[in-house]
Amino acid sequence: MLAFVVGLRAEARLTGGAAYVGGGDAAGAARAAADAIADGAAALLSFGLAGGLSPSMRPGAIVIPETVIWRDRRLRADTNLAAALGGFSCRALLAADAVAASAADKATAWRASAAAAVDLESGAVAEAACAAGLPFGVLRAVCDPSWRSLPPAALVALDPSGRVGIGAVLRSVMGRPQQLGPLLRLASDAARARRALAGRMAVLRRAGALDAWL
Repeated sequence: MLAFVVGLRAEARLTGGAAYVGGGDAAGAARAAADAIADGAAALLSFGLAGGLSPSMRPGAIVIPETVIWRDRRLRADTNLAAALGGFSCRALLAADAVAASAADKATAWRASAAAAVDLESGAVAEAACAAGLPFGVLRAVCDPSWRSLPPAALVALDPSGRVGIGAVLRSVMGRPQQLGPLLRLASDAARARRALAGRMAVLRRAGALDAWL
C-alpha cells in the first residue's frame, strides 16, 4: 500500500488512496507517517502544497524532488516511485521547521539550499520512511511563489486536524484588513496548485501508473 501523507483534509480528497492527515507541520506529518507504517504501508508519499523558492517555480508547478533536505541530511527519494509519478522535476525540496513567510525568507533559503521549493512535512515523512526501510516520494505543487510574502492570516489558517480555521482567518483579516487582497491572491494560487495535483493524479490513474503501488 502506498500511503499519502498530507497536511490538509482538502488534499486528502485529491489522492484517491490511503491518506493520512498531519495538519501541516513536521510533528503532525511524523505522527501521520507513523500511523501509515503501523497500518502496513509499503511506501510513503508526501503530497500537497509547497512554497516556491526558485524564481522559476510558479503557482501550479509540480514538485517531484530527487532529494529532501531535512536539517543536516539529504534523503533521496525512491527512483521507481518517482518514475511512476512522472519523473523527477527538480533536484531538491527543502523541508523546513518553520514557514518561509516573506519573500526575503524564501530568497535566503534558496541561496542556502538551492532547493526549488519548501514545505514543512516532507522531511518528517522521508525520515520516517528511511527509519522503517521503506521507499518514499514527494508529489507537491507550488501555491506561493518565491517573490510573494504570505499574509498573516495564512499563518493561522490551519488547525491540527488539517482543516482551515475560518474564525482565526477572519479575526486576522479584521485586525489587518489590508491583507485581504494578498490573501485572495494566495487563495487563487492555492486553487491553481490543487488543480495541478488533481490533474496529475487523474493522468496517473488513467495510465495505471500507480497500480503497482496502491
